[in-house]
Amino acid sequence: MVLGVEYLGSHYHGWQRQSNVQSIQGTLEKVLSEIADEPVSVTCAGRTDRGVHATSQYVHFDVTNERPLKAWLMGGNTLLPDDISIFHASPIDAAFDARRTAIDRTYVYLIHNHAIPRSPVAQQTTWVAQTLNTEAMHDAAQALLGEQNFIAFRSAHCQSVSVHRNMTAISVKRYSDLVVVEITANAFLHHMVRNIVGSLIDVGKGIQEISWMAELLASEDRTQAGVTAPANGLFLARVRYPEQYGLEQSIRYPLYMATDF
Repeated sequence: MVLGVEYLGSHYHGWQRQSNVQSIQGTLEKVLSEIADEPVSVTCAGRTDRGVHATSQYVHFDVTNERPLKAWLMGGNTLLPDDISIFHASPIDAAFDARRTAIDRTYVYLIHNHAIPRSPVAQQTTWVAQTLNTEAMHDAAQALLGEQNFIAFRSAHCQSVSVHRNMTAISVKRYSDLVVVEITANAFLHHMVRNIVGSLIDVGKGIQEISWMAELLASEDRTQAGVTAPANGLFLARVRYPEQYGLEQSIRYPLYMATDF
C-alpha cells in the first residue's frame, strides 16, 4: 500500500520514529496500526528534520489484513491530528519502494520578505526583514546545477557515504512579499537545502557576490558557507516516481501561497 501524506512539522521532532518524543512516523504508524488491527511500519520517501513540513511525502507499507481504500484515506484522516493528513491511498506493486523507487525530490523554501513579520504564517515561512535581491539569488544558484560535490552544504552530522548529488533544477522567485526557492535533485544531504538557502540569503542581502555560490561549491568547506536557514520555511513538496505507478507528478504548494502577502 502507498499513501501520500502531508504535515506541518512544527510540533514534531522530525519524521523518524523516536522512543520518548513525538514524531510524524510514530504518529502515522499508530493510526495505521489501529486501522489494520496489526502493527504497521512505514517506509518514507525522505526523512524530514524537526520543524520541517511536507505537502507531498509518500510512504509504503505491507499488511496482511486488507482494508478498503476509504478506510486508509477517510479513516486515517479521522484519527490523525489536524497537522497530519493523508491525500492519497492506493495499492502498489510489491517492487515499489517509497525511497528507492523515487526519481527525484523537490523542496520548496518559503521566505516572508517584509519589514514587518506576519504571525499567521510564522511557523511556515522564514522571515527576512531586509529586501532581498531575488534576481541575484537566482543567478547565483545556477552554479549548483548538475552532478556535483555538495560537501560545502551538508551538516556535520550527515551520515551519507557519498557527497555527490545531481541537482536538476533550482530557482528563486518573488511573489509580492513571498520569496520562493525551489530545488530539485535526485537526493539531498542532511541540511543541504537549508544551508544552500542560508547562503543564498547572504547573496540576496548583498553581503556576498553572485559568484560566491560557485566559490563555495569549489571550496568543499562548510565553514565558508552561510548559516543554516531555519527549518520552519522548508517543505518537501514533490517526490517524483516513474509514471507507471500513477502517482502525482506536480509540485504540491502550500495552499496559502495563493494569498496576498
